[in-house]
Amino acid sequence: MRIVADENIPLLDAFFAQYGDIQRLPGRSIDRAAVADADVLLVRSVTNVTKAMLEGSSVRFVGTCTIGTDHLDLDFFQEAGIHWSSAPGCNARGVVDYVLGSLLTLAEIEGVELTQRTYGVVGAGQVGGRLVNVLRGLGWKVLVCDPPRQAAEGGDFVSLEQIIDQCDVISLHTPLTKTGDLRTWHLFDRDRLNQLKSGAWLINASRGAVVDNTALREVLLQREDLQAVLDVWEGEPHVDVALADLCVLATPHIAGYSLDGRQRGTAQIYDAFCAHFEHTPSISLQELLPQPWLTQVTLNANCDPTWALAMVCRGVYDPRRDDANFRRSLVGDAATQRLAFDALRKHYPPRREIDSLLVQINGESEPLRQLITALGATIV
Repeated sequence: MRIVADENIPLLDAFFAQYGDIQRLPGRSIDRAAVADADVLLVRSVTNVTKAMLEGSSVRFVGTCTIGTDHLDLDFFQEAGIHWSSAPGCNARGVVDYVLGSLLTLAEIEGVELTQRTYGVVGAGQVGGRLVNVLRGLGWKVLVCDPPRQAAEGGDFVSLEQIIDQCDVISLHTPLTKTGDLRTWHLFDRDRLNQLKSGAWLINASRGAVVDNTALREVLLQREDLQAVLDVWEGEPHVDVALADLCVLATPHIAGYSLDGRQRGTAQIYDAFCAHFEHTPSISLQELLPQPWLTQVTLNANCDPTWALAMVCRGVYDPRRDDANFRRSLVGDAATQRLAFDALRKHYPPRREIDSLLVQINGESEPLRQLITALGATIV
């Protein structure tokens, strides 16, 4: 069996070497010639897997080690009898940690209390749904917009117009769709951006084109009251440097790039691969994950919960480091910047997730217990 894979997929050998020869390639360079005689194609979101790429090839299984599928031609897969799998939820916790770190930074800059803000989450799937649970667990007011879930489940969902009108913080977690009634391409266009509440914060860690980047740059220039955090960009690895300069935090599509999330994505595709080819899985992710650098913290029961929130979140992950690294990369011509964007992702340092942390509380404090439980860490 011949396996063509994005070179940035972790644990390729551990999970797949026993099944055939692996050819590693940069994700953006995987093309028709590379997969002509491949049986299996393993990608991440930077590789557009189209009919033009696969038609006439021997590929019969495509796995994307990411939650999104907008880079896959699923209609052609069905037509051609190509089995496929994604890794839903694999990086959800990493994105939640990114949003929490961003909120802490924004609150410090603005001098506001996070408990006093109203949060709007647009898209409540694997990522957005988990974020909603964390924010509500912290006791914060959260409104949720998800038309597909609302249609299927009913429940306490609101319209996008209500989110824009009522929320001080809006975090985007939708897939990218360009057609149909649920189109999310430029969901936040110039009109909607101009309708944001005074002093609103906009966080996009979904897909770059969910926000009209040109319009956002122009609106931020006109409205100094607005604050933006962008992890994703229209046309990436190309980045609008002028827009990045206007953001409080700007990062190179790494919100979900925790070590756990990336390796979890590979493990999910491995399980799908084994199911399709009728192999018995022989490896589990828990056997391969290294011990976190920070395994446990101890809090005194009388500590300030606001301080504890910042300490626990930033002890595991602080997005300001990624912002600083990214800004240093935005130099030279466009080609140099694109290479730097991919290099930051390829050489991303190990980063763990908050729910891998053990927390001991010395004494009794129900507010601290509620906070730690909401964050997903384990109280010992």
